[in-house]
Amino acid sequence: MSVKPPLTELPIKTADKGFYEGFSIDVTVSSKLAVAGLVLWAVAFPDQASSVLAGLNSLILANFAAWYVYVMAAFVLASIGLVLWPAAGRLKLGQPDDKPEFSRFSWFSMMFGAGIGVGMLTWAVAEPIYHFKNNPDVIQGLADGGELNNYLNAYKWSYLHWGFTAWASYAIAGLGLGFFAYRRGLPLTIRSSLAPLFGERLSGPLGHAVDIFAVIATILGVAQMLGFGVEQFVSGMARIGIGDWLLNDEGTASGLGIIVAVLIIMGASTLSALSGVGKGIKWLSNLNMVLSTFLLCFFLLFGSTWFGLNALFSGLWTYLAELPSMVFSVYRGDGVEGSVATKLEGWQGGWSVFYWAWWVAFAPFVGLFLARISKGRTIREFVIGAVIAPALMCFVWFSFAGGTAIDMELNGSANGAIFSVPDGDKIFAMTQLMLSPVLGWLMAVLIVVLLMTYLVTSADSAVLIVNTINAAGDEGPKARPHILFWGVALGLVVAALLLVGGLKAIQTAMVIGALPFSLVMVLMCLALFKAIYRDGLRERAGEKLEAAGDLSG
Repeated sequence: MSVKPPLTELPIKTADKGFYEGFSIDVTVSSKLAVAGLVLWAVAFPDQASSVLAGLNSLILANFAAWYVYVMAAFVLASIGLVLWPAAGRLKLGQPDDKPEFSRFSWFSMMFGAGIGVGMLTWAVAEPIYHFKNNPDVIQGLADGGELNNYLNAYKWSYLHWGFTAWASYAIAGLGLGFFAYRRGLPLTIRSSLAPLFGERLSGPLGHAVDIFAVIATILGVAQMLGFGVEQFVSGMARIGIGDWLLNDEGTASGLGIIVAVLIIMGASTLSALSGVGKGIKWLSNLNMVLSTFLLCFFLLFGSTWFGLNALFSGLWTYLAELPSMVFSVYRGDGVEGSVATKLEGWQGGWSVFYWAWWVAFAPFVGLFLARISKGRTIREFVIGAVIAPALMCFVWFSFAGGTAIDMELNGSANGAIFSVPDGDKIFAMTQLMLSPVLGWLMAVLIVVLLMTYLVTSADSAVLIVNTINAAGDEGPKARPHILFWGVALGLVVAALLLVGGLKAIQTAMVIGALPFSLVMVLMCLALFKAIYRDGLRERAGEKLEAAGDLSG
């Protein structure tokens, strides 16, 4: 029986002259107005903005926490299914004779750097040591906070947030985009991934709305990452002696420190974005990996090596054994302040649901970037490379960096010095306790440089991806003025929200912005499975699977 041919053309109206030549005016202007409106609102009416954002955040956490939990669990199951499904695993993101553009080292470096790499410098130390003091097991009385019987629990919850679940969401987004761009010849933009469900209707307002949601989610998700990075960058500059004026009385970034850090990071990232993926982003990603490897080797050799090894293997075993229950658990409060149920609900809202929203907001940016660098790879290779390998790298980082911090607090050598400093400063405090003053200063310089390259890599990738979505999937020289605009816009979002309400304001805006795109991602997953299934039917019927012609995406 013949199967209906797949959609291989999705025209998206773009301007043919003027400043917006080659761009979808509907998507570009709407996205710019939304982002500009958020910045102006936050600056002009800070109290109102803070109050409204907090109210919306509470509403979402109260009513959509279960949605976020089950959606992320579904992405894990979908990734496993794609690897095990023979008809899917052997399909290429491209034509049968397409070859990968980048080596596996560069490919993995860019995936890790753009995906979560910068988070390692903050959370590989901060999160395990936080969960060592408090987590659902401690709240339920199953372990003691800050004691040895709780350290594996600290790792299983850290691994949950930074492991397979996070990377599965990126893989689904990347596969959906790469499959339809490089096998079907559709534009390399978010709407194309829904083609099996909505067809040519995506050329109109429905498709515009999908891309607008993707741009807003990307800007807010990357702003969250940059917010953490700016705070840590300022702490690092203060540690290496740039000046106390960078910090306020609480030890966090001052207003002037935020502005200086944003100018440095976004200026460098915009210049890198102008050079494209094959030049600036590729070389910065490789530099990230080299410096990251050096820093990780330092923790392996001079940190708490045996404690870290035990944390890695025992923690990984505990994580894998309890992953099904953790990934599907939804904690619901009973309305009684201070009760166990209410504490569990609050912990999940502040940690797991926040992370799930963050990864969803990151998914259009990381997914499109992964698709852009993965043409010519099979679906099985893509999923293994994009889910398992980066997750294992995260586990190693958390085990040895975080394990060293936990061990130092357990044996008394830290004496609370790591616990007591802000999250972004914990890695600096730990390394200075481990080394002499001179070597500690040199290590702080290395961490600041590594942090800078990670932030620039993530920010310039985001600017490039947002610009590509606005240009209906096209990336070219005509995009340069708009790359500059989005570089400035992203910097303004970070600076405005940090100055008005700190990291909490960015976190709240991101959780809100991610909600509509989480629905888009569910539809992306369904569309991908439908397309692969129908390709299997076409293969059995002896019909053509790929689109004809030069599919550059």
